[in-house]
Amino acid sequence: MTRVYFVRHAQPEHDWKEDRTRPLTEEGKKDSAIVLEFLKDKKIDEFYCSPYKRSMDTIAETADFFTKEIITDERLREREKGPDGNNHGMFRKRWADHNYHEEGGESIAMVQKRNIEALNEILSDNTDKDIVIGTHGTALSTILNFYDNNFGCEDFLRIIDWMPYIIELDFQSSCNEM
Repeated sequence: MTRVYFVRHAQPEHDWKEDRTRPLTEEGKKDSAIVLEFLKDKKIDEFYCSPYKRSMDTIAETADFFTKEIITDERLREREKGPDGNNHGMFRKRWADHNYHEEGGESIAMVQKRNIEALNEILSDNTDKDIVIGTHGTALSTILNFYDNNFGCEDFLRIIDWMPYIIELDFQSSCNEM
């Protein structure tokens, strides 16, 4: 069995223009210690992460504690927002139609496809290991929706402010067997 601890990043600076380089707030930096506190008694074999700064910074202290490098995977990144950005109306529109995306943005289906591809590869490379994956709210929600299609917009909106957020999923052999 492979155990995955998905870690949604801690609180980021919201007034930052560049999504990839958005840092954590001072509160977010302090809250990253929660991740270490939760995982320090576990046996963690590998760390994977979105290449976005806020996700990397959220798990960095924990990876250091385990003396592990963080392996980044572009497919684990957050959804490309496009010019319309993020608001509750757009969230609801995207979750109502997983194929909907604004110009320059990604649909829920697109985000889910690349995240599940990455997860499948990570699982096949890490059979019977315990791993951490640093992630984002939409990215994580698409993974949860893959396994439970009842997970939708209301669930996403419920967890949107939970930062950091850690969820454990156990896999039998592949991404298709949880």
